[in-house]
Amino acid sequence: MSSLRLILSKSRYFSVAWVFCSLNIMIGTWVLYIPQVKAKLNLNDSQIGVALFCLALGILVFLPLVPFITKKVGLGKYTIIGIILFSLAFIGPLLATNYVFLCVALFIVGIFSGSTDVAMNALVSRIEKEDSKNIMSSAHGFFSLGGAIGAILGSFLMMYFMNPIFHMTLMATIVITINIGLSKHYLKINEEHNVSKEKEPFKLTTFTPLIIVAFLAFVIMSSEGAIEHWSSLYLFEVVGITTDNLAGLGFILFSATMTIGRFFGDGVSARIGSTKTILFGCVLACVGYLCVLFNTLIITVIGFGVIGLGLSVIVPELFRIAGKAKNVSASSAISFVSGIGFIGFLLGPVVLGFISDAYSLEMSFITLLILTVLALLTSFLKLRLNKIKIE
Repeated sequence: MSSLRLILSKSRYFSVAWVFCSLNIMIGTWVLYIPQVKAKLNLNDSQIGVALFCLALGILVFLPLVPFITKKVGLGKYTIIGIILFSLAFIGPLLATNYVFLCVALFIVGIFSGSTDVAMNALVSRIEKEDSKNIMSSAHGFFSLGGAIGAILGSFLMMYFMNPIFHMTLMATIVITINIGLSKHYLKINEEHNVSKEKEPFKLTTFTPLIIVAFLAFVIMSSEGAIEHWSSLYLFEVVGITTDNLAGLGFILFSATMTIGRFFGDGVSARIGSTKTILFGCVLACVGYLCVLFNTLIITVIGFGVIGLGLSVIVPELFRIAGKAKNVSASSAISFVSGIGFIGFLLGPVVLGFISDAYSLEMSFITLLILTVLALLTSFLKLRLNKIKIE
């Protein structure tokens, strides 16, 4: 909790953590309206999956440019630019009047989603190095907190907003206003001051030590993305809830436990080590998926909470490792790990859509359980047995 106290006590750290929070406030608001968008445009699960793939495609197209842009513009400047454009972009999908419009709007969201994610993680890594502080896990805790805020506040406000566009516009206005006010604390931070001139340009061999880390990020973030985008539909279609304001329960508890886990993450990692933290997190996530598959409201919602707790500290730890990689800048290393992870974050919902359409949504979540078991085995075999240090 020391890192959380540090963030709450100093504007320099809180301002960056709030960017994490803001990103997921917008996502948490958007996921509440996925069932409505699906019904409005008369889409099936496969079509929703393809639309979400356009989000991933936006990241894939723009991601290679992010390290170049952050070096030219500056980490701080691009972080505030990114969160502003990202917030505005999320209004687009709710304006969609046809399927093509929806796909294009989500593609634009993807461009600013991935680039802002890389920039804010590189910014935290830069600050950690400058100040010799560890705040990455707690910063990701604010990301999870943002999802909970978006879902909880959204579940309340959607009862009063007949038009979801007004709701999303209000949230975007609040997020942008607060971030502009706080951006003065990180606006001038530029990664170029921290990058050695001796470092070489991109080479695949430079990233070889990060391949396992990137793979784990891909698998774990696939689960995060899948739960964010499909938990509401799971409660509707599999569990069988009948009221809209209950649709966000699974995601709310998932975000809440993930927030708590990440606020305690730095201390847990310091006590038991990164390898045991990752292994324990994967085990908890597996147990959570088994609970979700009970398909009764209370146990399923609790299962989402257990998954959130299990996954909570893994991704922040992976990003911190990437930010400390040798012979490569923080933005380049985080671009590699975060980029692959974020592709999983967005491809996960896409693949689930196809599996759901071909088989069932329940089978989609069984697939997530299998992937989490694979992450557990990979962590044990590659990190523990091979004694790869991730500290």
